[in-house]
Amino acid sequence: MNAAIPFTLIAWGERHIDSGVAAIANSGVPIFVVLLAIPFMPGERVSRGRWAGLALGLVGVGVHPDGGWIAVAAASACVLAAVCYATATLWGQHLVAGLPGPLLALTATLGASAALLPLGLAQAPHELPGWKPLGSVVVLALGGTALAQILFYRLLVGFGSARAALVVYLLPPVAVAYGVVVLGERLRPTALVGLALILVGIATGSGAVRLPGRAAAAAETA
Repeated sequence: MNAAIPFTLIAWGERHIDSGVAAIANSGVPIFVVLLAIPFMPGERVSRGRWAGLALGLVGVGVHPDGGWIAVAAASACVLAAVCYATATLWGQHLVAGLPGPLLALTATLGASAALLPLGLAQAPHELPGWKPLGSVVVLALGGTALAQILFYRLLVGFGSARAALVVYLLPPVAVAYGVVVLGERLRPTALVGLALILVGIATGSGAVRLPGRAAAAAETA
């Protein structure tokens, strides 16, 4: 849930949509963490402001991408990957109470590798790829997977699932900028609209920006 399935969904999705659009679609992890916490963590209180933030964020995640039905399917795959990450985040918070973070990172990565190995071997290229693809795989494996997993479980220990998931919102602006500068992707208005809705949604849902009625009530309580 934290590697094999979402990695596969994102890899397929990015064959049909830009990296920035994929990052925006995948940035709903904190939203799904809150939604999944409602039935599975009954003590989790969801305020009116958080509901408003969730609604805005979901609209932003679902902004129609350019490219027809295949682009919609690809973006939906990235959204489904976000659901997987949210599930893994909540379950990871439960596991880190009794197991060290590095051990969980190791077992999660090894488990995902074992699950994907048969499929990877079945689709292996007939010739050895050049140094650029191999180098990219190594960088993604060491930085984007191994180190990221260790830091992820460390965040779960220190801050819990809801706050740890917020780091995902750093992903869309960076991915959109890198896609434009490095990959020459076009900066689409729909991507900017979706990104803006998601950022406003997380600001509202996390309490960084409060609704007028909510802010007044907080001031009276203070």
